Amino acid sequence: MGLKNNYLITFVIGTRPEAIKMAPLILEFRKSERFKINIILSGQHDEMIRPIMDFFKLKEDVNFKVLGQCNSLEQTTSLILNELSNYFDKYIPDIVFVQGDTITAFVGALSAFFKKIPVGHVEAGLRTESIFSPFPEEANRRMISQLASLHFSPTKLASENLLKNGIKKNIFVSGNTVVDALNLVSERKKKFEIEGIDIYNEAFILTTVHRRENWGEPLKNIARAILNVVKKNDGIKVILPMHRNPLVRKPLIEQLGNNENILLIDPLPYFEFIMALKNAYIVLTDSGGIQEEAHTLGKPILILRDCTERPEVMLDGKALLVGTDSKNIELELNNLIQVSKEFKELKKNLNTFGRGDASKLIFKETLNFLKEKN
Repeated sequence: MGLKNNYLITFVIGTRPEAIKMAPLILEFRKSERFKINIILSGQHDEMIRPIMDFFKLKEDVNFKVLGQCNSLEQTTSLILNELSNYFDKYIPDIVFVQGDTITAFVGALSAFFKKIPVGHVEAGLRTESIFSPFPEEANRRMISQLASLHFSPTKLASENLLKNGIKKNIFVSGNTVVDALNLVSERKKKFEIEGIDIYNEAFILTTVHRRENWGEPLKNIARAILNVVKKNDGIKVILPMHRNPLVRKPLIEQLGNNENILLIDPLPYFEFIMALKNAYIVLTDSGGIQEEAHTLGKPILILRDCTERPEVMLDGKALLVGTDSKNIELELNNLIQVSKEFKELKKNLNTFGRGDASKLIFKETLNFLKEKN
């Protein structure tokens, strides 16, 4: 097979974080005339993904729009699998890329495997000690590893996890494409405002919470801790972009909606969120991707989980697992506020997740793989 214009690559994307981390890679492949790019959106996070696509000037080839058509993991899995099967019957790419550990990523890998299409897994090798934490993401990424042909690990530790799992070849420590995305954001020079706070001059805690395992009582505990900390610390505000899921929004509004120092807002566009992250004193989150972004920007992080698949963020003491116990969150947050008042921003890390060239390495190794295969 010739090189020029001969390789078809399909990117399967379902959620906002996937879009953020896939975008730099898609842009890298688009630079080459050797590749034709197809972008498939499952529609898992259809409303939240659109601003990301617009920000990076990307346009999907097809959108399955599964959101609203299904109410369970089983239904979502079945629907995406059926749609992808039909798509791959018509179009047979040379390789399918999936990112991370979502239902979309797992089903994308599974569907490609059923058609004997090679799979490239971006952000491969992340692991916790429990297959149920986070749920269902931990199981998803373990299964993707068994199906993928190329494994692009963000760190050496992640690559070692793959070796322990019996994966023996085509493992590459690429760094994380989230750093590539951050670099693209930093090229844009503009400011924005959030009503009720001057993010460039006021102290604030940037908070996000959305994980399935934190729904219900854990979320109420988190909200209780935030409220107590704000009441105790004059001059500290909280910015909390709320997930659109009513199971997340409702308890947050009920417990935190009447405090003027707690700003409950809609999800921020990507650029605006990164600007808020850059100016935050402290980050309080249960998100995996935000752990990476905050760490790369040198921010102290309290992780609202009992375990993390990104232990690298804790190695230099800038991140701490606090779980969802309200007293523990309150204790650690109060301690960190005192430190952060003296040191607004800790020293930036030493490129834990790479220097922003992950997309270039993934491009290079993918091209080598396809040359050898064909």
